[in-house]
Order: sequence, then structure tokens, then C-alpha cells
Amino acid sequence: MKNSQIQFSSRKSDIDLNQLCELFNITAFWAQGRSMEDLSIALANSEPVITIWDDKRLIGFARATSDGIYRATIWDVIVHPDYRGSGLGSKLVETVISHPRMNRVERIYLMTTHQQQFYARIGFQTNSTTTMVLYNQPHLSSLPREQVQLPVSFGG
Repeated sequence: MKNSQIQFSSRKSDIDLNQLCELFNITAFWAQGRSMEDLSIALANSEPVITIWDDKRLIGFARATSDGIYRATIWDVIVHPDYRGSGLGSKLVETVISHPRMNRVERIYLMTTHQQQFYARIGFQTNSTTTMVLYNQPHLSSLPREQVQLPVSFGG
């Protein structure tokens, strides 16, 4: 990392989806093979989205979703293996938390498989009382049109 030009960005327009897919494939066993189309949708529906760059190389990424006041969730925190242990991961999470969309939120959640100690150093606590998950909900757009039946009518 000598003579590196490390920069953080909150501009979604900076993100090269090819580089983002590659970074996920290199760093995240839980996100192998994500498509550019799906990542584009996730980015469009996330705020903030924070990236880390070494010159023009994408080396870190995190995103969040939030109502801006009560609840938020941090997603997809990744740092390229060559840059781990340098403090960039902590700075990345802290940048997400301090973003104007997040800094007033009452509770910020995240999910991690193996990095509990890392997040505990930042201030996150284990919370075994509120986590639930619903699995196997297919994307409606991937179903044949005749199989898509919404249980609720929206609008008038």
C-alpha cells in the first residue's frame, strides 16, 4: 500500500459494476456470483453506499438501508484481502454510520457469519432476541407472468 491514493466515496455513480462483482467474488463467500443487474438494483435501493478506492481500483464497499430515524441495516461490508488489517474496514463501517442518512438512527443492525469480534470493536453488540429470517422467496420477476399473484392490492 506504499504511495497509495486511498479515497472513500459516497457517489454511486463512481461504482464500476464489473469491479464490484469481482470484489464480491474475491472477498465474500456469501455473495459469490451476484449479477450486475441485481447489484444495480441493490445499489439503487441503498443509501448510503460507500466505496474505497486505491487510485482507480475498487478495494472496499458497504451499503445500508434505513428509514432514517428508527432502524437501519448495514449490508455487504467487504475489503479486498490485500488491504485487510490496515484499519480500512473499521473506517468503512464508521463512514456508513456517520452518514447523514444513518447518524440519527436509533438501532443499526448487521449480519455477520465470522466477524463478530471485528464489529464488537466498533461498538456492535450481539442481539439474539430480534433476528428472524424468511427464506426461499423467489424474485417475482423471475417467475412466469401467470404465476405471479400478489396477495394484496395496492392503490385504487
